[in-house]
Order: sequence, then C-alpha cells, then structure tokens
Amino acid sequence: MLTQSQLAKYMDHTLLKANATEDMIDKVVAEAIKYNTASVCINPYWIPRVHAALAGTDIATCTVIGFPLGANTTETKVFETNDAIDKGADEIDMVINIGELKAGHDDVVLADITAVAEATHAKGKLLKVIIETALLTDDEKIRASKLTVQGGADFVKTSTGFSTAGATAPDVKLMREAVGPDFGVKAAGGIHNLADAYAMIEAGATRLGVSASVAILEEAARQ
Repeated sequence: MLTQSQLAKYMDHTLLKANATEDMIDKVVAEAIKYNTASVCINPYWIPRVHAALAGTDIATCTVIGFPLGANTTETKVFETNDAIDKGADEIDMVINIGELKAGHDDVVLADITAVAEATHAKGKLLKVIIETALLTDDEKIRASKLTVQGGADFVKTSTGFSTAGATAPDVKLMREAVGPDFGVKAAGGIHNLADAYAMIEAGATRLGVSASVAILEEAARQ
C-alpha cells in the first residue's frame, strides 16, 4: 500500500470540462496544493492562471494538445505546444491522429508525435501521448505505444476521458509490455476510487489522470 502522499504524486489532478469556470479551476488548484499532486491538468486557456497559482510548489502545470480528437494538423499541434509552454505549461498531453493509426499510416502518426516531442523537449518539458485505447484494437494499442517511444515522447497515455471509455487495467498492462519497464505509462479516464487507482498502478501505470483525486486520496488516508 502507498501512503496518501506517495499516491498523490501519481496523480495529474484534472479538470478538462468545457464549462469549467475560474472558480472551478481555482478549486482544483487548491486541492492539488493541499494534497501535493504531481500536476494540475487543464485546457490551454487556463495555463497562465494555474501556472501562477502553483508558483513556489513542485506541482507541474499540465495541458492538452490536439484535444480531444487528435485530428488537428501537426503544424497546429506544434504551435499549440509552443504557445502552451511559453504561457507556463510544464507537461504536454497530446492526442495522436487516431484515424491515420487505424488506416495503417504509421509514418504519419510517427511524424506527428516526433514533431510535438521535438517542440516539447526543445523547451525542456515533458510529453505524454494519448492513444485513445477505447477506439483501438489490441494490435493498434501496441503499435501506437511503440510509435510513442519511437517518436521520442516520455509517456504513453490511455485516454482523453472524452471517448467511449477510459482506462482499463488490461490496456495498461498491454501498453506497459509494449513500451518496456522504464517508459512512462499514464492511465486516464474512469478512475473513480482507490481500487481503480491501485489496479492501474499494479498493471504498470506510473501516472494517473484523475478528476476524483480528492475522493481517492481521502479513501487512501482512511485505509
């Protein structure tokens, strides 16, 4: 069992809803600071506000790129990435071009990931790549995970949380096997309680994208 503080450092405390207001964003930041999570993950508009509020902490400002569909042009994703980092983002979670992966155009998917990885790393930041497992076959999940490594990213991530389903432990296990023992794996979407969180970690996740962070961490404290 992990302590509450150890578990908190697995968590990207997340608010990506379209109707998020500044009060809702401020609440998420305050919760992240209280529990000392790994990051706060928000849409790009909120980066300056969150980055300023997290000053003096070791909590990262995380944002999403090409979100939630992944079908933006690579040039747009690179622009979004540079803009996000310039405004204070520390971590970038980009969505792959899912349709091109499913069509077997791995070279296109790889080029997309590589371009964003180069932009992210040029500014010393971290890249997670969302493959949207709910829309993929097992073979496609493996291919997408390996392309993520090949493209120079830092993490492969299961889901946006905006598709037909979120993370599952079998998918996390499959992704972990595909990328090897040392690469980052982020499970996101549908992690609602402590049992869910532990299932993902046991399957190989090294980061969790969660909006239910407070409930999960309070449950951890009670145990």
